[in-house]
Amino acid sequence: MRKKISHSITNKWLNKYNEQGIKGLENQKKPGNPLKYSNKKNLSDMEKLEYENMKLRIENEMLKKGFLMKEDGSVVVFKK
Repeated sequence: MRKKISHSITNKWLNKYNEQGIKGLENQKKPGNPLKYSNKKNLSDMEKLEYENMKLRIENEMLKKGFLMKEDGSVVVFKK
């Protein structure tokens, strides 16, 4: 089964390749949780509180935008 790739994506890849070579096509890290939260088992008490605070802020912003969430934090429905 063949998938269609839009011209904008292929142009983006081509431009990256022309500018940076093969390195330009490698996956880049995406913004998200800071690295210090990637290993939650070794967090200090203060870091655990900062992490929980960050999660609650994100949840609050999503709720303001109309998302409904389960207790585990997974998004159920977008309701507007």
